[in-house]
Amino acid sequence: MNLKPWREIAVPHEDVLKGTFAQAEFAADISRVHAGTATPEYQDPALFFQRTFITEGMRLLLDSVVKRLSGRGGDPVIQLQTAFGGGKTHTMLAVYHLASAKAPASDMPGVSAILDAAGVAELPHARIAVLDGIKSSPNQPVDHNVVTVRTLWGDLAWQLGGAEGYALVADADASGTSPGKAVLETLLARYAPCVILIDELVAYVRQFEEGKALTGGTFDSNLSFIQALTEALKAVPTAVLLASLPESDKEAGSQRGVKALAALAHYFGRVQALWKPVATEEAFEIVRRRLFSQIGDRLAAESVCRAFADYYVAHKDDLPRETQEGRYYERLLHAYPIHPEVFDRLYEDWSSLDNFQRTRGVLKLMAKVIHRLWKDDNKDPLIMPGSLPVYDADTRNDIIYYLPQGWDPVLERDVDGERAETTGIENQDTRLGSVQACRRTARAIFLGSAPSTANQVVRGLELERVVLGVAIPGQQLGVYKDALRRLGDRLHYLNSGGNRFWFDTRPNLRREMEDRKRRFQDKEDVFPAIQDRVRKSLATGMFTGIHVFTGSGDVPDDWALRLVVLAPDAGFSRSGTNLAVDRANEILKNRGEAPRQKQNRLIFMAADYDNVSRLRDQVRSMLAWQSIVSDGREGKLNLDGIQTKQAQKGLDDANDALRRMVRETYKWLLAPVQEARPGKGLSDVQWEHFPLNPGAANASQEIERVMRENELLITEWAPIHLATMLRQWFWKEDQPEANALDVWQKTCQYLYLPRLKDDQVFQLTVGAGVESQDFFAVAQGKADGRYLGIVYGKRSTIIMDASLLLIAPPAALAYAEKLRDEEEAARKPESPPIPGPGGLTTGTGSPAPWVEEPKPGNGPGGTPPAPTPPAATPKRRFFGSIDLDPTLAKKQFADIVDEVVQQFTAKHGVKVRISIELEAEAPVGFDDGVQRAVNENCKVLRFNSAEFESEQ
Repeated sequence: MNLKPWREIAVPHEDVLKGTFAQAEFAADISRVHAGTATPEYQDPALFFQRTFITEGMRLLLDSVVKRLSGRGGDPVIQLQTAFGGGKTHTMLAVYHLASAKAPASDMPGVSAILDAAGVAELPHARIAVLDGIKSSPNQPVDHNVVTVRTLWGDLAWQLGGAEGYALVADADASGTSPGKAVLETLLARYAPCVILIDELVAYVRQFEEGKALTGGTFDSNLSFIQALTEALKAVPTAVLLASLPESDKEAGSQRGVKALAALAHYFGRVQALWKPVATEEAFEIVRRRLFSQIGDRLAAESVCRAFADYYVAHKDDLPRETQEGRYYERLLHAYPIHPEVFDRLYEDWSSLDNFQRTRGVLKLMAKVIHRLWKDDNKDPLIMPGSLPVYDADTRNDIIYYLPQGWDPVLERDVDGERAETTGIENQDTRLGSVQACRRTARAIFLGSAPSTANQVVRGLELERVVLGVAIPGQQLGVYKDALRRLGDRLHYLNSGGNRFWFDTRPNLRREMEDRKRRFQDKEDVFPAIQDRVRKSLATGMFTGIHVFTGSGDVPDDWALRLVVLAPDAGFSRSGTNLAVDRANEILKNRGEAPRQKQNRLIFMAADYDNVSRLRDQVRSMLAWQSIVSDGREGKLNLDGIQTKQAQKGLDDANDALRRMVRETYKWLLAPVQEARPGKGLSDVQWEHFPLNPGAANASQEIERVMRENELLITEWAPIHLATMLRQWFWKEDQPEANALDVWQKTCQYLYLPRLKDDQVFQLTVGAGVESQDFFAVAQGKADGRYLGIVYGKRSTIIMDASLLLIAPPAALAYAEKLRDEEEAARKPESPPIPGPGGLTTGTGSPAPWVEEPKPGNGPGGTPPAPTPPAATPKRRFFGSIDLDPTLAKKQFADIVDEVVQQFTAKHGVKVRISIELEAEAPVGFDDGVQRAVNENCKVLRFNSAEFESEQ
């Protein structure tokens, strides 16, 4: 539905468009008009009445004044005691211009009708006296050249009759005493018809201290003057007095002000006629006439109002009942282009604030709102609560001026602006952003709830009124309801209960969570929580051990493949300072204080430096929600049912977000590498980094994928690669064989060698390679220049032990040739018997292709065969002993385990027994403390025997 925007129908006044309305409003001062220094819209009677809507209360008041000045009745004293900003000054200005007769009635819209109703053809010119309690000073006389005026009665006489009038009260003015009723009757009668306008009288009288006389008289003399004046006015049929008094004690100020108000209200109450304040419906026309110069297209305005009225009827279940009445269409028309809900909230809610002026406050606020919306090319069909531009600094400052301290962060963070949560939600969700659903909803709730207080039994704006303040014909109401649900989850100061919503300067449960987040420290709370989540997200898989946030001393230096996860304070960055590399280097090079030997068994996982702060914050959020839920269950925190559900939902959401955040943060795999350069030695340790996919279903499987694809880990190795490595690093011209176990262990130690998953991969590669004559041969040792159990080009069962040798193909072929030569020589008759070499056999005892196996029976030449040497008895047991240095025992014992014990434990079926004998002597004996500690520790460590002895 295409509705014409308000800006194309209603045209604001020039001062509103230019943003100068506020200055003009502050110039609305009765004393400045009396002095002729006010702005034209207040100084010129015709302009003033053109912009003034004569309300029912003002019409009745002006009718009374006209009758009084014409001698046809009317009230002699009219008290304007209304709420702050109730239109008192504007009403006094209307009386002033009416009585001054500086413009004909025909030039002042609405005045002719008042004169006709009063039966007066032409209003006689009246003398006017303006007594301004703010402008006058009780102790500072005013010099008028001819006379010096000291008191209110002196000023009144001077304004009505000049020097001649002042002479009537000269003595009373000089002495500071009230002139009395008779003198005042004479003064008023002589200069009638006359109008006396007294503004801010309480502000003047409260300056007099009890028992202290000033040039302006005393507290009592001024009260006596007011009493005498009100009585004198009854006796002069063409004189009238209008006086403004504050409505509340708070506006009266000090204790003397409250006392002065009570006394003045008493004296005025004896003869006054109360003035009827502005009604809300009349405020529509007042504001519209003051802020808008014209409604250009009346039919278009009616079309817009009809569309809204029909829209409300169509959605009757979601809107207030009053919108279903036929007169709501009339309200829309009267208020156009401002939505009636704006007026209702301002006049019903905001006018309850002590310092919010009922009429001028609304005018001033709406002038700024209209100016900003016009400047921003607002296209709404009506100016609604949801249109309020609180993103604008001027508008925001004007609004929060009337509210208690603490509202600025509410508006900035929760309601409107570039940094507000509402803007962030709309940027993420185009469905909500297309109609500014979040911002409009938050503005409407703010306008309807900000003036409320925590002491109210019922707080907040009903859902139906929120919808009324934001929805435009043609839009789906569900969009705003969805926005409200999102706001409830995200905003800090938004509260809800009983289908009502309100903002408060006190944070809601979400803010309680934010406050609690500050309690948690990185090392004591945050890092352990991250450690637990990372540990749970990783399975060992191809790694023998996963060490999460572990110090270098606690990462074993052994042959097993290990993943080391670095703590969050060592984040990885592809640019700038790299804390992850520094920390990984430290663990790579050392195990505690000892150098690390098996450096090629470590892979590192690091957090993304840019995401670490977000991860920490998310952990704190989770911990905060967790503490709130826990405190609620234990009764330490008073939570109602809604808050309990909110807390649990907050915890669940925080846990879900944390799971995602851990994966998004720990997304770097770091692998140390070194390059061996011929003739130049080894390069420095370099660190290769590889990103992990946070969206992968399984974190451990993703790590394995990245390691395989980037050859960080070899799980299947071709024999050709092993042969190449042996030729490059192990086989020498004078030593064409290498110890297989040593080769495997060096791949675990040196970063320039391949990183194998485990010794099984190495063993399988050796087994596959020995089947071919292209790669290497194997033997179970070498003694006296002979290879024991050599296998070359045949399948064999490989046993990885300290005796297994990997032999270069040329050496294996040469050794085979040597065996053949020896066998040929042994077959010749002249040759002496030569003990058979035992033959070059396969691992299963089959003869090698090129080796001839010795035949049984007679030897060459018919001689009996040489006796076979008896087979060597296998060595089945090992004993060893060593003395350790007591100060270096820990390191020495670790070396013994690594270099000796593991040689046995690595063999299948080997039983190893280690026994420790410990002997200590002290010339002076051991004290009780040492004996007790040693005995207890030996008991815990399960010593077979442990005792202290006395020297025999």
